[in-house]
Amino acid sequence: MNDPSAENESAPDAASASEPYRADLLAGEHVLVTGGGTGLGAAMSARFCELGATVTICGRRRAPLEQTVAALRAAGGRAEGVPCDVRDPDKVTALLDEAERRAGPVTRLVNNAAGNFLSLSEDLEPRGFDAVIAINLYGSAHVTLACGRRWIERGGGGAVVSIGTTYADTGGPFVMPSAASKAAIVAMSKSLAVEWGRHGIRLNVIAPGPIPTKGAWTRLMPDPTFEQRMRDGVPLGRFATSRGLGDLAAFLLSEASSVITGQVIELDGGARLAGHGSFAELLALGEARLRHTFEALRPPRKSSPSADEPA
Repeated sequence: MNDPSAENESAPDAASASEPYRADLLAGEHVLVTGGGTGLGAAMSARFCELGATVTICGRRRAPLEQTVAALRAAGGRAEGVPCDVRDPDKVTALLDEAERRAGPVTRLVNNAAGNFLSLSEDLEPRGFDAVIAINLYGSAHVTLACGRRWIERGGGGAVVSIGTTYADTGGPFVMPSAASKAAIVAMSKSLAVEWGRHGIRLNVIAPGPIPTKGAWTRLMPDPTFEQRMRDGVPLGRFATSRGLGDLAAFLLSEASSVITGQVIELDGGARLAGHGSFAELLALGEARLRHTFEALRPPRKSSPSADEPA
């Protein structure tokens, strides 16, 4: 089975990049990655395993977890998969209990599970709004607080990396629930960075720009012309990669960043600084085409939107 990080389709340099880190950068760490069965979560998990960590991935769907765990182990990693709906705090407690029963105390957390979809805000139904807020904000809060309580009790510190988005700062037209929830995650992380600093617990946020994967990318890119328009708005001329995201997350989880906390680090090639990186450019499509395009991209009603992947 292919390495899960192979889902990244955007960067010819990912495979050939020289190794910037020691092979034991994360040795001795047990990293919990929410939404780790697919996409960017699977790619980050593979990177953490390469750097010596034990990884537990969670998600609502058992099959992707099993497939990704098998791939991680086949590549020599130490990995476990535990199904969990992070929207339910009782299930989060059960997740941590099971993860620690299998692989010892969780010492690091990556909040990656997320939901998102494109919609005119006036067309949003309460169910769709609630789904995104519950997955993104409530899920991240439940897991962060559950880990934090254990770390405070044990006295060994800890580190959290949450996957945000660049439009949490500017606002996100057509993805308003995602923008609101990601902005709240930033506020949560900064608040706890101050409050929990005395316990040796660090919290940071990575705010990626577009990173092509087979999952969220398909649902959030209306057509190839919009993808090219977004790429043209990146001063460095290229999108971020799953490898680059994994490298940055690994650094923030490691002792190499031991005095970095409460920060939002953008991984977007300078797009936000240049006034790009949100979905505002879709306004050029006109309302009729927007409505038709969003309806075609909308996930089935029976499932929550993109529940295991960041966007």
